[in-house]
Order: sequence, then structure tokens, then C-alpha cells
Amino acid sequence: MTRQLYIFIILMFSYTGVYAQKKQMDQVRSIIKSGKNLDKAEKTMSELMKNSANKDNKKMYMLWYQTVQAQYDAANEKLYLNQKQDTAQFFKMTLRMFNILEALDSVDMKPDKKGRVAPEYRRKNAEILDTYRRNLLSAGIYFVRHADYNNAMTYLDAYIDCTRQPIFTGYDYLKNDRNLPQAAYWYGYSAIELKQWEKVLEYKDLAFKDAATTRFTQKYVAEAYSALNDEENYLATLLDGFRMFPDDSYFFTRIIDLYVTRQKPQLALEIADEALKTNGDNTLFLYAKSNQLLMLGRYDEAVEVCRKIIAIDENMAEAYYNEGTAYLNKILELDKQPSTRKLRKQMAEIYRMALPVMEKYRQLKPQESRKWAPALYRIYLNLNMGKQFEEIDRILKK
Repeated sequence: MTRQLYIFIILMFSYTGVYAQKKQMDQVRSIIKSGKNLDKAEKTMSELMKNSANKDNKKMYMLWYQTVQAQYDAANEKLYLNQKQDTAQFFKMTLRMFNILEALDSVDMKPDKKGRVAPEYRRKNAEILDTYRRNLLSAGIYFVRHADYNNAMTYLDAYIDCTRQPIFTGYDYLKNDRNLPQAAYWYGYSAIELKQWEKVLEYKDLAFKDAATTRFTQKYVAEAYSALNDEENYLATLLDGFRMFPDDSYFFTRIIDLYVTRQKPQLALEIADEALKTNGDNTLFLYAKSNQLLMLGRYDEAVEVCRKIIAIDENMAEAYYNEGTAYLNKILELDKQPSTRKLRKQMAEIYRMALPVMEKYRQLKPQESRKWAPALYRIYLNLNMGKQFEEIDRILKK
């Protein structure tokens, strides 16, 4: 085969390919004009765009976009007329339009051989997409409500991603779009439902700007840090949440638990005192304080706090248990001293003080024999209450 013949064959195949593509594009235009079989037109363009030779063909991108836009317009009309329309499919059309025109923008902004950039479509296409952008947020919320969290995250991410897309340069969505924090919140909410912990944190700073959902954002961010074993940020998030929402037990209880786990009762006590400044009669805060006072060996103060709890809520069983425990622990401390008649008398008096509160705990929590039985065993033994002692002894032996 001569060189000239080889070149001729290549040119012939190239011309045939170009002609075939042109014919397909003409068919697509005819379909768009007719308004029928639009999905087939989109499929044709999608296949054509897979050809690497077409990756920089702006007109083909625009024709591809038009196949989707025509489907979108038809679906939108059905929704407007309250006709049957697959809402999820409608939203998918919106996302495809964004994907196509954002890809076109990357081609449109490529410099020519002399390094010049002269975008042909950016301004017009940005205006077009800006009118559709709200649909991305609506889609995200729609999928959240239908518990389709993967799709919800896809659309919410696309909505937020517009803040980074070069095609929207000048729109300054971060400054001008008041819905961004809401989108970020629902994105994090969906991620928490899917236990995608890193994703929960992706837009947390933006989500915190939504005052209406700050409390909930603070909680799911804390959950994410906990799941990621990031104890430092977990504690910092809990502390921030506690100081913003001191009435919310979620933050308070977890901070206390964390300090208890770290064996830092003094820090836990400080948090309880800080909480009590906002509500001095909150029994949860008071109960937490009594626990820390017990751990710190400040038994008289623990008794005082427990009595305050009981005065507020006479049926709060654990307050009676803590008061009784404080008395018994105080006796253990006294028992370390040399035995004297005066000391034994003092210890007996404390046992008599422990008796009614521990019996009250038993009355309120009969199922908690593992807690009250050993305590009452000591009390009955040391007060020479034979009948009661025998009963407790039988319970312990069981």
C-alpha cells in the first residue's frame, strides 16, 4: 500500500466518522424539536461524548445539555399541571444539567495556543444554572424526608459545591446565599444517618451558621468526633454545646461521663457547679454534684446536696442512695482511727442516720438489691437489728 493510498483511506474514514456524527446530531436536534423520545436523544449525545475526539467540542456539550433541558421542561410542565411525574427523576435531570454545563465550562476556559482565555458560554450558562440551583437544595431535602440519605448528600453537596465552581465566579454564594447553612445542616444530618463520620464534619463550619439548628449540629458533630475517637475535639464540642445550651442534658451528661472516665472528679464537679449557676434546682445537676463529692471524699457536702434533691423531688431514689453511701463512707474513714468509746458512739449515730435513707432507697428501688442489700447488711449488723439482719443475710445468700 502506497503512502498516498494510506492517507486517503485515513481521511475517508475520518470524513465518514464526522459525517456520521453530524447526522446523529441532526437527528438529536430533530428529536428535541419534536419533544418526543428525548431520553434517546440524551443517550445518543452521551455516547458521542464518550469519544475522546469530542471532549473539547463545545457545541456538542451544548446539544447534550439541550437534550436534558428539554426533558426537564416537559417534566416541569407535568408537575405544574399536577400530572403524574417521577419527582426523583425530575431532580436527576437538574443534576445532569449542572454536571454537563460545569464540564463545558472547564473546556470553555481553556487557553488557546497563544494562552488567551475567552469564554464563550460561561456568562449565559451561569445565569441558566443559577435559576435551577434552588432545585438542588429542594432535591436534597426531598431525599432526606424519604430517608434516601445517599441521594440527599449528593444533591446537597452539589448545591454547596456551587460556591467552589469557577462558572459561578462573581455570584459569591458564600456571602449572598442564606440557604447554605441549611443545606450544610441536612448534609451533616444525612451523613450521621449513614455513619459516614468524616462527611459529618465536612461542612460543619457552614452548618453552625444556621442559628435554628445549631443545637442539633453541635450534637451530631460531637457524635462524629466520638466515633472517630477524637477525644480532644469531642470534649471541646461538648463544652461549647454545654455553654450555649446549659439546659440540654445531652452535653452535660456526656461531659460528666468523660471526666469520670478520665478519673477527674474535680473537673466534673466544676462543670456541675457551672450548670447549677444557670439552674440551682435542677436535680440532674445536683445529682451529678453529689456523685463527684462522694468521689472526692467530701461526704458532709454530699449529704447536704442529697437533702436538697430530696426536698425538690422526694421520689428521686438515687439521692437517698448517695446520702446513705456518704454516711457509710464517712464511717469507713472514722474506722481508720484508734477505737474509743466516743468514736464508737459517733459511728453508731451515723449508722442510725444512714438507716432511714437506705431503707427508703430499697422501697423506691426494690429491684436494686445488689446496691441496697450490702449497705443494709452493714447497718443492721452494727445497730444490732437481728430480725432485719437475718432477712438481708438470706437475700445476700440467694
